[in-house]
Amino acid sequence: MTPKDNFMNSNSTSSLTVRVARKIFEAVDICTFDLISADGTPLPSFSAGSHIDVHLPNGLTRQYSLCNDPAETHRYLIAVLKDPGTRGGSKAMHELVTEGDSLRISAPKNHFALAHEAKHSLLLAGGIGITPILCMAERLSVADADFELHYCARSRDRMAFHNRIRRSIFSPKTAFHFDDGDVAQKLQLDALLGTPQLGTHLYVCGPKGFMDTILANARACGWPEAQLHYEFFAAELVKSDADGSFDVKLASSGEVVHVQKDKTVVQALADAGVEIQTSCEQGVCGTCLTRVLEGEPEHRDMYLTPEEQAANDQFLPCCSRAKSPLLVLDL
Repeated sequence: MTPKDNFMNSNSTSSLTVRVARKIFEAVDICTFDLISADGTPLPSFSAGSHIDVHLPNGLTRQYSLCNDPAETHRYLIAVLKDPGTRGGSKAMHELVTEGDSLRISAPKNHFALAHEAKHSLLLAGGIGITPILCMAERLSVADADFELHYCARSRDRMAFHNRIRRSIFSPKTAFHFDDGDVAQKLQLDALLGTPQLGTHLYVCGPKGFMDTILANARACGWPEAQLHYEFFAAELVKSDADGSFDVKLASSGEVVHVQKDKTVVQALADAGVEIQTSCEQGVCGTCLTRVLEGEPEHRDMYLTPEEQAANDQFLPCCSRAKSPLLVLDL
């Protein structure tokens, strides 16, 4: 995850209309969607690791990583896992979106960019986390960069893009790992992460448990935070009986808004007539990233790095709260 130097940079109002050219069942519970420009013009370029916001027919907005070759301008390819714990996003994509439909999307954004100074890139994907990782592998392969890809899944029939990867020019740099396979083919974290190397960068994406395990192991082995790059798809919303109320102050007007213990900052501000653009509402996408001018946030997001959280100069108001009685926000 790269430093968030441009606050609120993801709150772009630009949007595109695309048409679903193809919808394919790629693997168990995974559909791919081929999106092309509605008017036939080239789509905005994107870099490996980018995602788009997709405005769904049921009114929700969700982020999906682009997993086609970044050199392509005629389409965006996304893959969506139908999550049994869905809050409505993946279900809408699977059940409501069909070939020929028009969708409104954002221009591509990238909070998970490649570090081009890396001497070696270690790409680890778990399940649907292959989507941004695959795009990275395409880009690194074209650049003739040094990398390896490890792709983990519960079983072969749940592994999206298996055939595409096996046919790719980077297939020799790829290892597949299945939970239901024999022990010898399973991911060996000690061997991969045990000795951090200067110039080696680690990229990880997948289910939260998978990512937590990878990152915890890497940090325990002494990997510098600057060499760790990650992107969470979802987070567990943290609520506690110990949550208290606090105030937020808008720096531009001086208005003070009280945040009750059962409300988020975003909700409290909305009740006061102050709208902050949100998307995931789980602290993973960064859409609502807001600068903190005074006070100490209680970070509950999965978007900021530990160093960024420790700086306490920004927070995600969709999920994070306050340790101090007052937060002064750059709003």
